[in-house]
Amino acid sequence: MTIIITPNAAVAPTQPAVGIFWRVAGVLVVDRSTLDNAEPYAECITHAAGHYDRWQEWQDLGGAGLALAGYPACIASTEYDEWPRGRIVYETPARRFVLYADRRLQQPVIIDALKAAFGLKQAEVIVRSDSHYR
Repeated sequence: MTIIITPNAAVAPTQPAVGIFWRVAGVLVVDRSTLDNAEPYAECITHAAGHYDRWQEWQDLGGAGLALAGYPACIASTEYDEWPRGRIVYETPARRFVLYADRRLQQPVIIDALKAAFGLKQAEVIVRSDSHYR
């Protein structure tokens, strides 16, 4: 199985990062920030953007803007919670990353692609389900 990641910037190597993601029409859509640019939240470091807000921003781009930015066009006509999604956070006390994901995304090939997109190939990462995701 080949996993396509978008936008193109998400394919570029990065320092370890946290963020949000979806699998939209077979494509992993990633929005990330490195730990230096992320925000503290309780005992974690997390991405500032939430799924709903980021999706709204992308929808505001319209079909042409989405295509130009490298995102699937169907973002313009669907809701953020129609697609399997998840989030990666960094737990500061445990010094590890936690990948919360919809169970449909908890496949080794998808987890490996997410680790690569978030610069976590060499990091400790645990995968968990969450009530926010199916």
